[in-house]
Amino acid sequence: MAIKTTDLCDEHAEGLRVMAPLFGNYGGRHGFAGLIETVKTFEDHSRIREVLETPGEGRVLVVDGAGSLRCALMGDMLAARARDNGWSGLLIYGCVRDAADLADLDIGIKALNTHPCRSHKGGEGEVGVVVTFAGVTVSPGEWLCADRDGIVVAQEPLA
Repeated sequence: MAIKTTDLCDEHAEGLRVMAPLFGNYGGRHGFAGLIETVKTFEDHSRIREVLETPGEGRVLVVDGAGSLRCALMGDMLAARARDNGWSGLLIYGCVRDAADLADLDIGIKALNTHPCRSHKGGEGEVGVVVTFAGVTVSPGEWLCADRDGIVVAQEPLA
């Protein structure tokens, strides 16, 4: 049975941080959960690619793309790589592209919106850092659960 953010909020209200409802569903899996890894970047997908080329082991990659709506930080090829490497899902505070293809992939993807232009590969960004967006501060090693109702973060797994 899938974990529901609504049930988590009812049962663990004190221990959860709930993100502002800014994100749309773009992957073929609308519900996902896992331990968090983070990337902080601005219009550069280099570090995202590096992280997604490693074994995901059911983790969730949380990307602070500074909310940029000027280009996409991920498309279908990178999402397929994430799926193939065992990532549970991706939360991107920025845009994605190839939306129709992303919808066919068995991976959770939440992002602000879509954009047809790709980001650059300049080698910029940081991995494994604390990020803050959508009203929530997120640290690597914490736990995230997302579904059609929202996104919640806790210090440890709740399921």
